[in-house]
Amino acid sequence: MARLILRIELDSKVRIGEDAIRLLELVEAKGSISAAARTHGLTFRRAWTVLDEVNRMFKTPAIATQCGGIDGGGARLTDFGREIIDRYRAIESIATCLTADELSALEAAANGP
Repeated sequence: MARLILRIELDSKVRIGEDAIRLLELVEAKGSISAAARTHGLTFRRAWTVLDEVNRMFKTPAIATQCGGIDGGGARLTDFGREIIDRYRAIESIATCLTADELSALEAAANGP
């Protein structure tokens, strides 16, 4: 099935797409960057880099981290991080609805697997 993959460019150097959004969702669900990375099939370093880039894109951080200690550290999504996910998914939903006919036409015209 054809699907639209969304990438938002806030300027020529600032982009956020499906991978970053999925990592944010996984940090929210798993409570750690390493668990999110494992689930998404990324190295910790790559996941950290992506999430650090997201934090640097905006005035307000999307995730907050805590190092070690009694609770063992971890990461959590901030309220603004949740807002990023919600806005991205809303834009994605609208774009998918608006392009459904065109995507279906392209899919029908494509060579089969």
